[in-house]
Amino acid sequence: MSGDDHATSDDDADIDAVLFDLDGTLVEYERPPGELLDLAFESAGEDSFFDVGEYFDRFGDHLAPGVSIAEGRANCFAEIAADRGHAPERGRAVADAFAAERDHSRVECLPGARETLDELADDHALGVVTNGPPEMQTTKLEAAGLADCFETVVFAGHDAAAKPDPEPSEVALADLGATADRAVHVGNSLSSDVAGAHAAGVGSVWVPSEEGVEPDPEPHYALSSLERLADSERPWKSD
Repeated sequence: MSGDDHATSDDDADIDAVLFDLDGTLVEYERPPGELLDLAFESAGEDSFFDVGEYFDRFGDHLAPGVSIAEGRANCFAEIAADRGHAPERGRAVADAFAAERDHSRVECLPGARETLDELADDHALGVVTNGPPEMQTTKLEAAGLADCFETVVFAGHDAAAKPDPEPSEVALADLGATADRAVHVGNSLSSDVAGAHAAGVGSVWVPSEEGVEPDPEPHYALSSLERLADSERPWKSD
C-alpha cells in the first residue's frame, strides 16, 4: 500500500458518528512491549526463550470473554514455555514480571490524536470501542488526557463481546443514537478493527501501524496517518 490516502468505498454519505480503537490508534505505551519483555525475563531470572513477535502472534488465542489480559498473557507465556521444553511455571513467572513492569498510566497520544478528536467533535458523536478491561483502559484514557473526548466508551470483552464481534460497535452506536450506515470505526488492526467494523455494517478507516502491510480484509478507507483525519476533507466525503 502506498503512503497516500485512498478510499475503496463508493459510499459518500455523511457520517454522524466516529468510533475509535484505543491502543495503537490513539495512544501507545511510552515503553514498547519488546523492551518490557526483555525486562520481564531479566526480573524473572530467565534467559529469553521467545520474542515479542511470538507473543503477539499467539496472544489472541488466549483471550476470551471473562479472561483478563493478565490471565491470557500468563496462559500464553506458559504455553510458549512448554513448547520450548520448559516448565509452564517459568512462562508464568515471566508473565507476572511483565505485568509488574507494565504501567498503564505511562502512555502518550499518537501524533494527531488530540487534534483529530477536537476537529471531529464539532460535528460528530465520538466513541471508543476497545478490547481491554475497564480499569486498564480508563487509566490510559485519563493519562493521555482523552477521557472527556468521548460520549461513550465500550470495553469490548467486558461490556460486550470482544472485537471483531459486531456487538461492541452496536452497543456504542446505540449509546450515541447513531446508525451503522452513518458511522465509521477508526483503528490500526485489520483483524479486530476493520473486521469488527464490517461485521457491524460500519465503515472502516484503517490507520496502519507499519508500512508495507497488505490489508486483509480490505478497509473502506486507508489513511497514511491519523493526522489526516483532522483535515476538513474527510475520506468518507465525496469531492
